[in-house]
Amino acid sequence: MTNRRMFIKKSALATAGVGMLASMPMAMNSCMGANEKLVCGLIGAKGMGFADLQAFLRQPNTECAAICDVDENVLNQRIADTEKIQGKKPLGFKDYRKLLEQPDINVVIIGTPDHWHCLPMVEACQAGKDVYCEKPLGNSIEEINIMERAAQRYNTVVQVGMWQRSDPHWRDAVDFVKSGKLGKIRTVRTWAYQGWMEPIPVKPDSEAPAGVDYDFWLGPAPQRPFNPNRFHFNFRWYYDYAGGLMTDWGVHIIDYGLFGMGDPSPKSVMAMGGKYAYPDDASETPDTLQALYEFDGHTMLWDHGTGIDGGYYGRNHGVGFVGNNGTLVVDRGGWEVIPERKQNKDLMDRVDYIKGTGKGLDLHMEDFCNGVRDRNQDLNANITVAANTARVAHLGNIAQRTGKRLYWDNASSKFIDDQEANSYLVPAYRAPWKLPQV
Repeated sequence: MTNRRMFIKKSALATAGVGMLASMPMAMNSCMGANEKLVCGLIGAKGMGFADLQAFLRQPNTECAAICDVDENVLNQRIADTEKIQGKKPLGFKDYRKLLEQPDINVVIIGTPDHWHCLPMVEACQAGKDVYCEKPLGNSIEEINIMERAAQRYNTVVQVGMWQRSDPHWRDAVDFVKSGKLGKIRTVRTWAYQGWMEPIPVKPDSEAPAGVDYDFWLGPAPQRPFNPNRFHFNFRWYYDYAGGLMTDWGVHIIDYGLFGMGDPSPKSVMAMGGKYAYPDDASETPDTLQALYEFDGHTMLWDHGTGIDGGYYGRNHGVGFVGNNGTLVVDRGGWEVIPERKQNKDLMDRVDYIKGTGKGLDLHMEDFCNGVRDRNQDLNANITVAANTARVAHLGNIAQRTGKRLYWDNASSKFIDDQEANSYLVPAYRAPWKLPQV
């Protein structure tokens, strides 16, 4: 495995990511032995990145060889945390490219802010390393397209952190939806109301904290003064780096709305919302948003609110498959079926609440590790699944920002006859960073 990885990496460097690697047969990816150790490097270590690393290290025959973070304070803490877990101190880097040069690393976990998903993933693919990337896949639709092409071109095993795809009770719920017992499904409701996500008080710009390479943290995003509101967790409320609650929780919840209906792409989308609850706080993205998607034969609604927990069916998040015979409701806790009634009679059997296991992340990482060892790219949240879901979430944001009903051509990955909407598809990278060409 190490020799194969080094060969691919050297070939990628020699050909600048074109030519030879594109023609390599799938057979180059020989299967690993079941007892062969998987060695990972983590890029982005503060939040979900470290949660993903912990899940990885709970799998058998795994090790972390290196951690990268632009914040030395986070980096040093996670190196110490990881040494406690595995009894071996990983290397530390502030530049992810140094981590990718390590020949013993065959798996890369990307836990960075969204605007830093595309470049490390594409370069990891080119270096012959398999990838576990946090959701959403990319911060723009063109980044998503590029990442999907890279995984396919370099025969990379990719799992994206939409871990509900590996959670048994979610999958059981989808099996029930596909059984036909609900009758014709006319609409799918998806929502996230998150009371713990409080408004962000306005703060002045300041100097970056000691030990933080802020210019590297910005990377391809526009140059802006450091502001603590844009850093670490709160990056998700700024379009430079993320897409708000729509792409944060939306890719989890919308994903199951899509999964239950066969993972379609929408024909059109329209959305309304804004900063209605907290108009004067520091965030850019909407605290209130409804997006309505049109598919062949059904609609899907996304509805979100920050700072409150008032969702549907008494749940602050979830998916509701609304059929002629009944509605199936599923969230992270479990699922149930609520029958329709006519003339005081249920149209189907009620399914009382079935509780979930709460082991989705570990099972998701197990699926990834098995895929790496078996060279199986058809994982639960593989690149095709994750790309489709992330596109759908971004379409909702673009519809809200333009204020239009937009018609989507999935084959060309463009909006139909709408130059303004299409201007949101491709990001403008700040020099010297360049959008990858794959």
